[in-house]
Order: sequence, then structure tokens, then C-alpha cells
Amino acid sequence: MNQRTLKSSYSFEGKGLHTGKPVTACLKPAPVDTGIVFIRTDLGGAEIPAAASCVSRTRRSTLLEKDGAKAGTVEHVLSALTGLGVDNAYIEMNGPEMPILDGSAAPYVEAVAPDGLLEQNAPRKWVELRREIVVRNERSGAWIKLTPAEEPSYEVTIDFAAKAVGRQTVGFGSGDDYASQVAPCRTFCFLREVWPMLLLGLARGGDVENAIVIVDRPVSRLRLKCMSKMLGQPLLDVTPEGYLSNLTLRFPDECCRHKLLDIIGDLRLSGGFLKARVEAYKPGHALNTEAVKEVLKQQ
Repeated sequence: MNQRTLKSSYSFEGKGLHTGKPVTACLKPAPVDTGIVFIRTDLGGAEIPAAASCVSRTRRSTLLEKDGAKAGTVEHVLSALTGLGVDNAYIEMNGPEMPILDGSAAPYVEAVAPDGLLEQNAPRKWVELRREIVVRNERSGAWIKLTPAEEPSYEVTIDFAAKAVGRQTVGFGSGDDYASQVAPCRTFCFLREVWPMLLLGLARGGDVENAIVIVDRPVSRLRLKCMSKMLGQPLLDVTPEGYLSNLTLRFPDECCRHKLLDIIGDLRLSGGFLKARVEAYKPGHALNTEAVKEVLKQQ
């Protein structure tokens, strides 16, 4: 299989999930062996490769940084490009964080997929394992296991006490369709987590249009009022064990599918397409990145 890039350029406008700042991002074709590179047009064209060595923070998203230039919340676009089969692309952005759009990878896929991809005159760079890798978080019980395989496949499990979510498992392999089964799945959080995130300067661009907000315990009206003021939008109290704004899920297991979306994006930081069977229990950006670093030790 040869490398592929985009046939055209695609522009997206929105706000950053955590900064809340408006940003325009443009996906563009790139030459053979470029990989995925973020370019800060507001910083004189500073380049930030999509590489594990550039990861500087994994709190609630994946942040890349090189020589002071940052590219935040990159996991969704990296997942989209990987799911589409794009080897090389430039991603220009005029701010420090990718736009959250609707909280999924669907806007990227829906823009690029109709045009197809441009095949390039060089073989694809596969990232292969010599032996099994297991990384764990002893405190949370989370783990990721990567096993050498001829083609990528995934099995992801999440496990929450909240009845609205509970335990969910999703599998994904070469015969499955990323565009319809993974890309539409939105990011999620618990309502009780919003206040601590706001105090940390995160989630300033979050709203019920770009995130699934799960309610698993009562939140005081005073706290709701404070969060509403900081977010600049009303947050309505709801009965525990439900979803804020009474949204309709795109899949019954949408939260687990989004974790699958995230891990596909984060593992792309290995520098190519990973030939491995990926099994993950309660994965997150920090553990995903740790797994990538172990992969790179074998290269």
C-alpha cells in the first residue's frame, strides 16, 4: 500500500474546547514522508510534528508543543486522518487549540471523504511491534495491551459507576467503517467535573452542543449558576443519572466509541499506522501516550 495525502484543502472554524478561543484550522496536502504536521500560522509558521516526543500535557486532551509553539486537542483530527487513511497532511491553525466543532471527528471526515485521497509514489510507513506491550495505571486499574498483528484492530472498554454509562465495550477492525461507526461519537464528561475544570482554566469552550454531559449526582443551584456564568450559557438542573439537556445519543455506547476515537488519534503519535491488536480498559490520554512511547522504544 502506498502513502496517501489529501486531494484538496479543507477549512474549519470554531472555538477551542479548553481555551474557548476562536480558531480557524485548515487541512492541506503534504509531500511524501511528511507525516502529520501542525503549523501555527499566527506564530510565523512554527511547525509541531504529530509525535509523542512533542506531547507536553495530557489533562483532558492531548497537547503538543515544540519550541514554545502549542497545538492543543489534536486527538480528534489525528483520529479522523488515521481513520480515513491519510499518511501525510499539514494542519494550519491560527491559535493554540484545534476547534472542537461538534465534539467528534465527523466534520473532518464529512469534508474529506467525498473527494477521496491522492495516492503518492512511496510505500506506507507501518509501525510494527517486536513484542507485546502492556502499560498500566495501578491507581485507576486502567491498562492498554498492544500485541503484534498484521493489521490494526481495537477493543476498548470503559467502566463507570454512573448508571447512564456503566460498563461498555466496543470492538473495531479492518472490516469496519470508521466514518459511520467511530467518527460521529462526541466527547463527554460528568457535570460534577465541569467546575474543577473551569477552575483549572479548562473547558472554557465546552457546551451542550459539543459535549455529552453526564449527570450522576446532584449539583447545587449555586454551583450551576457559577458554571453558567463562567461558560456564558445556562446550565439547567436535571435529575441525577441522566444527560444534561436531555440529548439523544448517536449510539447507545457513544461514550465508549469516543474513547476508541481518542485512542486511534493518540496512537497516531507513533508516527505512522500501527500494526497491532489494541486492547484497552479505561484508557485516557496519559496512558495512551505512555503506550506510544513504549512502541517507539521498539523502533
